[in-house]
Amino acid sequence: MKSQDIVVLLKLVCLQDHEHAGGMDPFRQDGEDPYSVRGLEASLGISKTEIAASIKRSLASGMAIKGRMASRPDPNRRNLRDFITYGLKFVFPAKSGPMQRGLPTAFAAPVLKDSLYSAGNLIHVWPYARGREMGQSVEPLFKSVPEAAERDDRLYVYLALVDAIRLGNQREASLAANLLKERLGACPYNGLRIKRGGF
Repeated sequence: MKSQDIVVLLKLVCLQDHEHAGGMDPFRQDGEDPYSVRGLEASLGISKTEIAASIKRSLASGMAIKGRMASRPDPNRRNLRDFITYGLKFVFPAKSGPMQRGLPTAFAAPVLKDSLYSAGNLIHVWPYARGREMGQSVEPLFKSVPEAAERDDRLYVYLALVDAIRLGNQREASLAANLLKERLGACPYNGLRIKRGGF
């Protein structure tokens, strides 16, 4: 696997979430299937070649399954959740870097800020030219993550929780993993149940 595979899989989860909620991906371009490699390229800033290779790797590893519609891979949410929770920090470790301007992630992101962040602590950010916060830099799973997260709030939540698991101590990582589990839930596409009551 490559780190961008997690980004692609989480975007597929977001697309399913949007569909299940009765809407379509708000970033869908006219006539473009957001599940297509071209649609994923537009929303993630990852090349079509890399998207296609990523999906192929995810299908081979069991992180995705062939969907009911042949052209759509479905993320295997249970496998994805377990890998992120128990294996990701060993395969794609995160380390705090120098202070930079960027987009808050991990414990400084909105999804976790009220739970774990305390005043005076240094925050973590993905380096990003349009970012407004200063903090310790963290290399994202893929270079286009800040821009993709800025365009899709659901994706931002997932990726920030992933970074909290990668960066946190046992208590912090456990809290982030529980929030990830709630949000990933399950999905009717995998023959499971999705959490109701909104995102």
